[in-house]
Amino acid sequence: MPDQPLPAPPRPEGTPPEDATLQLAPVRPTAGHLPADSVWLGLDLGTQSARCVAVDATGEVLAAASRPLTSHREGTHHEQDPEQWWGALAAACREALADIDPRRVRGLAIDATSGTVLLADADGTPLTPGLMYDDGRAAAQAERANAVGGQVWEELGYRSMQPSWALPKLLWLLEHPTPAISGAGEGLRLLHQPDLITWRLAGHQVPADASHALKTGYHLVEERWPDPELEKLGVAAGLLPEVVRPGTVLGAVCAAAAEATGIPEGTAIVAGMTDGCAAQIGAGALTPGAWNSVLGTTLVFKGTSPHLVRDPDGVVYCHRGPGDSWLPGGASSSGAGVISREFPGADLADLTRRAAAAPTTAVAYPLVSTGGERFPFRAPCAEPFVLGEPADEAERFHAHLLGVACVERLCFDYLDLLGAPVDGPLTLTGGGAKNPYWNRLRADVLGRPVHVPAQAEGAVGMAVLAATSSGVGVVEAAAQLVRAGERIEPDPARTAHWTPVYLGFLDELVRRGWLRPTVAAHARERATQR
Repeated sequence: MPDQPLPAPPRPEGTPPEDATLQLAPVRPTAGHLPADSVWLGLDLGTQSARCVAVDATGEVLAAASRPLTSHREGTHHEQDPEQWWGALAAACREALADIDPRRVRGLAIDATSGTVLLADADGTPLTPGLMYDDGRAAAQAERANAVGGQVWEELGYRSMQPSWALPKLLWLLEHPTPAISGAGEGLRLLHQPDLITWRLAGHQVPADASHALKTGYHLVEERWPDPELEKLGVAAGLLPEVVRPGTVLGAVCAAAAEATGIPEGTAIVAGMTDGCAAQIGAGALTPGAWNSVLGTTLVFKGTSPHLVRDPDGVVYCHRGPGDSWLPGGASSSGAGVISREFPGADLADLTRRAAAAPTTAVAYPLVSTGGERFPFRAPCAEPFVLGEPADEAERFHAHLLGVACVERLCFDYLDLLGAPVDGPLTLTGGGAKNPYWNRLRADVLGRPVHVPAQAEGAVGMAVLAATSSGVGVVEAAAQLVRAGERIEPDPARTAHWTPVYLGFLDELVRRGWLRPTVAAHARERATQR
């Protein structure tokens, strides 16, 4: 969900056997170098924009373009028109490719928001709006999915599904059929957000990637749909797409799509990953203990672990990474989207300068969604609040910047409690990472160094994944295409200043009944060890 930047101011227990793991698509061994003249496209469908970047074999972004997307929110519902995804992405591609030699373009991959789904007919025509990643309407359906599939979800480490996940929303759509849905009969298809795009790029339906299929219940260890459980839930076998590993070549761009997008006909279409995983690849955070924090509309965490991370609360879930690695993480309902909501039309650069000059200890819980919190704790009834009394707009603005940093620190404390490795390098990406003061504040609150890659974003991560179609492994492709950037060291005095504010924030979450006291106690214990 990384979209709009702020203007910049002046083998452990639980590890499945090796032969049962889902990896990125196998690649042919090569010398590890991409063709010198190659260009790779990364396509990104966020909450607020559709984006295309073109990256050459040295990691230089040759061109980039985006187009806005609009949402409709009402209560716990959050919808978008799927047709605008295609129109916006096609326009962004045409602009980005206008001055690039088409003979150089070798492949593309696409990321999108995790858990966003729609229903379509047998021709791929959308029959419903896209139910977005944080749409919380399917609470009753989530309970039913957990009652039926709980043992499978236990095997996969996340224990239970949330209402915003794809499978509960699919059940909701099936329980609320429109005439168009009823009329589709056996031609009815579930599509994840990128599936609509890859269908139109290829000119026919192609498989979904396992990363986007995770929240629909796909069994990442055994690489199959859990058919007995889905049948009990009333999900017909023909409704779901075939699924392949990320990095698999799905097909090639057809003539009609080439005309619409400007992408050369015959360009390889490579199975992508969700936006959080895409940003992680784009940041090069692929070694054990490495983490990427994507601050966009909402905060998305992704790391690399040598073992499956299991979560009794079900807010952390794991994708499969390269080799035997797992990619644990979670998607918050808090993030930079609160800035556009609370400060519409404001001069954000000026607010940042004023906030940095006189930082307040007031802290705001930066909840974006109306459907409660999803990570680092689950609280469907959560709502925004402010601790302290900001004196003016600049102080209120700073309280929200600080609130995001506090949520981010809680993410690490919770992941550490679960046994995830959290002490490797941390990269900051997403629109929020374009604000230097915010980056420094986050480093100080966390009390750890942070890295801001030169040009990491989800679209760049997808260009990296697209490049694996040449036979280079994803780690090698990332090493070649991801450019190093700034390293920010925390100030120990400022970390000591912000720690009591953070702990007070946790106390308020506990008082409201949203955060388990044991989690807060673990965070407090870690704070004393700094």
